[in-house]
Amino acid sequence: MRVPRALRPFALGQYRLLTVALAFSLFSAGCWIVASVWQVVELGGSPVDLSIVATAAALGLVLAVLFGGVAADRIRQRRILLGVEAVRGVAFGTAALLALGGAIEVWHLAVLAFVLGVADGFFYPAYSAWLPAILPDDQLQAANGVEGVLRPTLMNAAGPAAASLLIAIMSPGLAFAVIAVAQVGAVLVLLAMRTTPLRGERVDDDVHPLTRTFLDLRDGFGFLMRTTWLLASLLFAVFMVLAIMGPIEVLLPFAVRDQAGGGAGEFTLVLASFGIGGAIGSLWVGSLRMPRRYLTLLMLGFGFGCLPLAIIGFTDALWVMVVALFVCGLLFQGAQVLWGTLLQRRVPPHMLGRVSSLDFFVSLALMPVSMAIAGPVGEAIGLAPTFLVAGLVPPVIAVLTIWVARLGRDELAHPLEDAPLSTGPIETVTGGSAAAGFDRPVDEPHPDDRAR
Repeated sequence: MRVPRALRPFALGQYRLLTVALAFSLFSAGCWIVASVWQVVELGGSPVDLSIVATAAALGLVLAVLFGGVAADRIRQRRILLGVEAVRGVAFGTAALLALGGAIEVWHLAVLAFVLGVADGFFYPAYSAWLPAILPDDQLQAANGVEGVLRPTLMNAAGPAAASLLIAIMSPGLAFAVIAVAQVGAVLVLLAMRTTPLRGERVDDDVHPLTRTFLDLRDGFGFLMRTTWLLASLLFAVFMVLAIMGPIEVLLPFAVRDQAGGGAGEFTLVLASFGIGGAIGSLWVGSLRMPRRYLTLLMLGFGFGCLPLAIIGFTDALWVMVVALFVCGLLFQGAQVLWGTLLQRRVPPHMLGRVSSLDFFVSLALMPVSMAIAGPVGEAIGLAPTFLVAGLVPPVIAVLTIWVARLGRDELAHPLEDAPLSTGPIETVTGGSAAAGFDRPVDEPHPDDRAR
């Protein structure tokens, strides 16, 4: 019986284990979102207090993610993920002890959020770089679709729903304790996996590790500046994140509470609608071949996926918020599947960790700013104008980016749907003239490949 395209990666046992570990991690992250928000609310916090906690997490991510990318290209990715999940478990356990002991304060949550942001900065590049070492190239889009299903389903639906139930039973402290236990599950699954060789080539020399780290960062930035489609896409993401992240992370809970009269359960329902829409969009795109117009479609998906946010501040109907976030999730996560596959297919293997980290660093560079200003701006001009800007700005910037960067010409010149880079995971190549690989265009083969 022919296996559906979206399910083919599950034929590999290593991928199945990685997916289970990812599921534990995403569930914990989803619980933390709601539990930390409502812990701030129970402490009598304001939108500004919530901005402080959200900004701390974003700041930790931005400060760590570049070094996480270098680590992902230099250190076995399984070891990085093990360390990350262990740190996250300690952070959640600390939150549980403080909350259940009645000693937790907003600044505690901000510090823990910063630590979790740093952990995420190492997690995402390592995961992105490890996946192509486990799966063949023609299954990467399906695997990104699976991640796209798990991420919103667990982080925006199941995790928040579990947190809401645990808060209703007792308090946010109970939710913190449960997700600390879930992190133990993630660590145990990763321990059961095999460590895979690093992919591609890298410089092996006598340069001091600290110096080599900054040289690797320099090479990553050089690749970014020479690659037009990558630079244009990330510049678009900078302005999109500035427009939407603060309103979603900081102001949405207060829109649900003040406009729709909702509490933790209603806020969870709104997050769940985003998750369900994202799961459907990810599964749909993950079941397809890479489209010919992949850059155009992913840019329009991101841009117009933000458009429903424009109505959030103008409605007091919970169901309208639910539908708006569902559409956002559908388009946004579908585009995210294309983006992740694009990076894994067009970025050289030995650069993938750094490029993945640059993806987060550049696109999220203004996320702390968005978090920090969302509370004050929302209080100054109101929720309706703030969400209106968040919904209308990204579609306009998306269209301008496609036109100015000539992304249509690039995607036609570099088709991906019928041209996988390999038939399986790439074996390790160490030593050699790796520096030459940093300077060639992304789609040009290495001189050694041409010789062969």
